[in-house]
Amino acid sequence: MRGDRKPARGRGAEGVRDRLRGGIGVLDFGGQYAHLICRRVRSLGVYAELLPHDISAVELESRGVAGVILSGGPASAYSKGAPTADPRIFDGAVPVLGICYGYQLLVTAKGGEVRKASRREYGRSTIRILERKGLFEGLHESKLECWMSHTDSPVVLPPSLKPVASSVNSPFAAARSADGRVIGVQFHPEVTHTEEGQAMIANFVLRTCNAAKNWDLGGFVKRTEASLSSLHGRVLCAVSGGVDSSVTAALLHRAVGGRLKCAFIDTGLLRAGEAGNVKEFLGRGLGIDVSFLDASDAFLRALKGVTDSETKRRIVGRKFADVFEEFARRNGPFEWLAQGTLYPDVIESGRSGGPAAVIKTHHNVGGLPDDLSMKVVEPVSDLYKDEVREVGRLLGLPERVLRRHPFPGPGLAVRVIGEVTEDKLRVARESSTIVEDVVDGAGLHDEVWQAFAFVGDDKVTGVLGDERRLGYQVTVKVVQSTDAMTADWARLDPRVLDSISTRITNEVEGVVGVAYSISSKPPATIEPQ
Repeated sequence: MRGDRKPARGRGAEGVRDRLRGGIGVLDFGGQYAHLICRRVRSLGVYAELLPHDISAVELESRGVAGVILSGGPASAYSKGAPTADPRIFDGAVPVLGICYGYQLLVTAKGGEVRKASRREYGRSTIRILERKGLFEGLHESKLECWMSHTDSPVVLPPSLKPVASSVNSPFAAARSADGRVIGVQFHPEVTHTEEGQAMIANFVLRTCNAAKNWDLGGFVKRTEASLSSLHGRVLCAVSGGVDSSVTAALLHRAVGGRLKCAFIDTGLLRAGEAGNVKEFLGRGLGIDVSFLDASDAFLRALKGVTDSETKRRIVGRKFADVFEEFARRNGPFEWLAQGTLYPDVIESGRSGGPAAVIKTHHNVGGLPDDLSMKVVEPVSDLYKDEVREVGRLLGLPERVLRRHPFPGPGLAVRVIGEVTEDKLRVARESSTIVEDVVDGAGLHDEVWQAFAFVGDDKVTGVLGDERRLGYQVTVKVVQSTDAMTADWARLDPRVLDSISTRITNEVEGVVGVAYSISSKPPATIEPQ
């Protein structure tokens, strides 16, 4: 039954205030890479937490951070109302690294000048290192390809900063204070496209900050299980057959045992064979109590006539809640609704706690209604996909489950451009199955992050036999990534692409053309909607 309260959300892990001691505080200025900075720091074995950009220096000191990183962001440091930081953070009491907007904010706070650049820099850019010390200690090359994403640039450095790197369009691509404890970079070292970016972050975190190595996923599993075991009441967990919900269910199963009930909803928007996979793995494999609900007709009715992608996502989220509320009413009571929400879902839905823009609403984040009767617990919402896979390995989940490519929560609704129809769903489902099969057969499954196909309303002309034929054009997308925050299109062998195209046009009724997407993230997103 629905109440009149907004659903409470919990991470499912213990408070982390003390764990930040000796770690890195990342101040969130709304950049889409803010959480990615945390991920990069954690991969060094150092705990990092995303914090509000206006947190006080006193609070940071009380939490015992070893260093602070200022994230990028969409604002201009010279604009009225732009997000700022406590100026006492820049006094060098703890080391500070400013990235992009964070660097520009640092420059203006110390008396320098930032202006709109005469030429914007987006994407790859070559920087020249002027001194190999501090952030650039031990790097192999004096010129590096880095990822830029900015409209503004520092044009005058304050006296307290000296330039230590430059690019064609950014003469002050990096700068530091005399003691090296205050550093700024115009590029994004946290993005995988930046050569030796992780080495730069390691130099700051481990050398400059001397941060404590206090983070590992084994410890995360123990703490999360302990926290979940303290939940009162029964837990209803949504499972889809994907990695995220499977790991979430396994964590809960270990923590609360018989108080867990899992429910699999057939939305009509899923990959082929998902229900069978869930029955085999969670039901028979782990012995988890799973109920199966066929709600495909209800979802397709709700989506009829809808073409806007954000509206589709919210409809799927609301319908999920409707189905779960009804299931809970019949089989409850349940105090908690558990979901496999990840960091990227939270970030792109604008729920990161900073001034980030909404990229796309994920059905399990922004799609849930405010009057949901259950409290929401998200045990893995602090983790990225690769971290979740490692947690799954620690829990003993089989590789065939952990190696599955990501699948969007709203399912094929976001791989069908325009109105969702049964015919377009069939085309997207069958085409994606072929793409996955060919990629797997070529031994590339573990080499790529995701491989699928999507379809819209566009019809193109083809020839069948000697007759003109009008049919769908399917777009194939195969990307490489490590965390889903950035991605690049996979340079597949032409023979693999030929096999995909031939099979789709021969085996999927109504398709006469196949295209290949070569858009990276950014500027595109991985899923088309």
